[in-house]
Amino acid sequence: MRHAETGPGTARIRWSELPGDEPARVYLHGLGNASGASFAHVAAHPLLAGRRQLLLDLFGFGLSDRPADFGYGIADHADAVAAALDSAGVTGAEVVGHSMGGSVAVVLAARRPDLVSRLVVAEATLDPAVERGRIGRHTEDGFVSGGHEDVLAAVDSEWRATMRLAGRVGLYRSAAGFWAESFPPVREMLLRMDIPRTFVRGERGEPLDGAEELRAAGVRLDVVRNAGHTMMFDNPDGFIHAVATGLAHD
Repeated sequence: MRHAETGPGTARIRWSELPGDEPARVYLHGLGNASGASFAHVAAHPLLAGRRQLLLDLFGFGLSDRPADFGYGIADHADAVAAALDSAGVTGAEVVGHSMGGSVAVVLAARRPDLVSRLVVAEATLDPAVERGRIGRHTEDGFVSGGHEDVLAAVDSEWRATMRLAGRVGLYRSAAGFWAESFPPVREMLLRMDIPRTFVRGERGEPLDGAEELRAAGVRLDVVRNAGHTMMFDNPDGFIHAVATGLAHD
């Protein structure tokens, strides 16, 4: 396990690293998840193995610290990832992000183009949330003091297994990062980039608005059959093939 002190004070962001060839490949997980749980089987697959690979946990999740004075917005996470990659000596990485991690990956590439050479984002959130969802029904204090348990009881068992390990403040503030007043222009950033980009969605997952505009801007679109939002679990082989194809796309 590796770490970098990139947050407030001496807060550490951590990642597991697989040795291999450069350029590095970086994996970023979704809300309430962790990169080891989401991507270990992906990184180890023969289609993707052999590259230096960093399975990085965002602040508040997985192996990383849970600093109470960190912002936890999408841009905050992107800046923390950038600092971690600087510490690790990573440049020109291939970045794979799922859900929230996909949004963070897009912002990372827009703010620090030296760090990212290509993107594969799986059902990244491109636009502000229309509704605040289960977590947003609570205030932050209410979520921390009791609403967390209500949310855990309402989600499926796979998501619950990792969400229960997340820091409550970080989970709430990360969810709040999707609300209109704090969400960065992720779709616009993705449209304007000139690096190879692939957007992957599950056949049963979230519908993709503005698909033709993305395609016209050079974003490759792919669908993982027989899969929902958590396509790396629903159809691992299909997801791995989509990632490998996206990373080979120019």
